[in-house]
Amino acid sequence: MELKRFKRLPIIGILRGIEEKVIEPLVEAVVSSGLQAIEITMNTPSAAKLIRQTVKLAAGRLTIGAGTVLTMDELRAALDSGATFIVLPVVVHEVVEYCAKNKIPVFPGAFTPQEIYNAWQAGATMVKVFPAKFFGPEYIKEIKGPFKDIELLACGGVTAQNIREFFTCGASAVAFGAGIFRDEWLQEGKFSLIEEKIRGLVDNCAC
Repeated sequence: MELKRFKRLPIIGILRGIEEKVIEPLVEAVVSSGLQAIEITMNTPSAAKLIRQTVKLAAGRLTIGAGTVLTMDELRAALDSGATFIVLPVVVHEVVEYCAKNKIPVFPGAFTPQEIYNAWQAGATMVKVFPAKFFGPEYIKEIKGPFKDIELLACGGVTAQNIREFFTCGASAVAFGAGIFRDEWLQEGKFSLIEEKIRGLVDNCAC
């Protein structure tokens, strides 16, 4: 992941539990939407294979990462498959420290002020505030009070209606997932609808 490029459009799409048959049309829909970064979670069946296929299909048009990375084995599998950034729901110190040491962008998850501070100290590129939907953008604003230098990625509950507020309240980036990558839409082939919904986030990004 090129961080300078990511920060120009700091939105990550999260793919969890997807099937191989949807990868190709989904990649084309994501590219057409204007989104530039997606992650495939490592608790998705055959995640490493799917990451490898997505990297190939994207052909440089998207930045592909791995999410829900909880062990060094998962980290190695993700990196070997072509993932260029790593996302965690919590802080796994050996994973975060390895990524920081090797200049791999890493986004560990945290929620409380203490957890957020610890994640940043561990070497986070940004700290994923998760789940952000329960307290919303105002929580980001409150956290940025004492921690103005900590970069935060809001994950959970981000919509076209509130994405701008997350950024104005201090988020450096946001992530979205099942709210747009809905299983029923994927199974029914509603890729144009998915593209439309993602474009709504991209167009409303106040970054």
